Amino acid sequence: MPQDQDQDREGRLQHCNVPRLRIRAVNAAPVRRERRYVLYWMTAFRRPVWNFSLDRARAWADELQKPLLILEALRVGYPWAADRLHRFVLDGMAANAAYFNRTGALYYPYVEPAEGAGKGLLAALAAEAAVVVTDEFPAFFIPRMTAAAGRQLDVRLEKVDANGLLPVRAADRAFPTAYAFRRFLQKTLSVHLVERPSADPLGGLPARRLALPRTTTGRWSPRTLESLKNDRVLEALPIDHGVRPVDTRGGVEAARSSLDRFLLERLQRYASERNEPEIEATSGLSPYLHFGHLSVHEVFHTLAEKEGWFFDRLGLTAKGSRQGWWGMSESAEAFLDQLVTWRELGFNGCLFMEDYDAYASLPDWARTTLERHRQDPREYVYDLAAFEGAATHDPLWNAAQRQLLREGTIHNYLRMLWGKKILEWSSSPEEALRIMIELNNRYALDGRDPNSYSGIFWTLGRYDHAWGPERPVFGTVRYMSSANTARKVRVKDYLLRYAP
Repeated sequence: MPQDQDQDREGRLQHCNVPRLRIRAVNAAPVRRERRYVLYWMTAFRRPVWNFSLDRARAWADELQKPLLILEALRVGYPWAADRLHRFVLDGMAANAAYFNRTGALYYPYVEPAEGAGKGLLAALAAEAAVVVTDEFPAFFIPRMTAAAGRQLDVRLEKVDANGLLPVRAADRAFPTAYAFRRFLQKTLSVHLVERPSADPLGGLPARRLALPRTTTGRWSPRTLESLKNDRVLEALPIDHGVRPVDTRGGVEAARSSLDRFLLERLQRYASERNEPEIEATSGLSPYLHFGHLSVHEVFHTLAEKEGWFFDRLGLTAKGSRQGWWGMSESAEAFLDQLVTWRELGFNGCLFMEDYDAYASLPDWARTTLERHRQDPREYVYDLAAFEGAATHDPLWNAAQRQLLREGTIHNYLRMLWGKKILEWSSSPEEALRIMIELNNRYALDGRDPNSYSGIFWTLGRYDHAWGPERPVFGTVRYMSSANTARKVRVKDYLLRYAP
């Protein structure tokens, strides 16, 4: 039976609020109605609220009258695994444990103690599952891991898209520019804005009895809430201990506090001051969005409530303009252009470009102009170690790199300059790309994300157009300099704050 027909037959659940466009069957295996429970394998949307995947799992549990088991696992063998990323995820797992323990679901938090130790856990839990639901995330190792699980399991595996306001498959192609994608959004998004996940998907869930076999819990011991909170858990793990945790903590409560703080204290200044490195006017939400601790739907609806917004304020024509279509304040619209247009453009690119992280995925014009200037003399050439250690001749670039090392982030405006200078001071554009990906993915809390890949590739010409005059090294790729940046925005205190 074709996959779409099988989805229709098995997927029409009476109380499911998840749009069909967001649900895809990973394999052709059947629902095993005789088995003990519904399994939600939480991989990307690591939150207990505003989560279409959890909505779908809850709907299956209600339909089949089965208990709901939630597996959230943390591997040690993923690229760039380090104390910084692990601590942030563990914060989220602790918050999830506290939340799920108050519901009728059974939560299974597993932290892999050694590389490969978690192999077999999903299969063991799925062997007793009537259906398995997981998250669809179009980047990093998750697509490969999900596909491999689909081939292995003998039970229906569904993946659910809870990435953005627009379902990732509402489009059928990758868009070349933000303008083109913005026009598409303005034509199609309105019908999807009324579709939103439940703010409390487990409310009223019956607490059905469920005990897991000791052969499973003994081999793959779930973590206690206390151990998830304990920083010492990191010491025994075979991960990079040189990338230390930062002050920013993870979890749904921390994410909501950050959102509330932004809307209350910074939103009104966002349009005019978000590019100022010395002023806290940006949202600070990208780590929470990346790790799934915060839903873009919750952000949007909280913002809309603050703005007193209703659907009838949406623009009627799709002109692709940055301002005016949403019918909100100037700052709210500027923020939504980043949150929706630019962020979801990155997800669109990762879904429809198999080589989204490869140099060959750059547009033809960008590769042509960079190739023409490949042999241009470079006044400065640095290797990865020099860039990583903030050991360039440029104080402003070094300060931005130190912010990344210390805090796991770079101010949004300086992040663009950071990438442009790596291109200028590397031996080749391919080497520049390698260095940017390595530094961003190793140190940034929001690295390894479609949005951060689109930011990196933007510095090389993706989603942009040719700019004149033609320059050495850059050709017609957009140019930025530290001197011009320092004239546009205030950086004196920033330089002092991130001095050696």
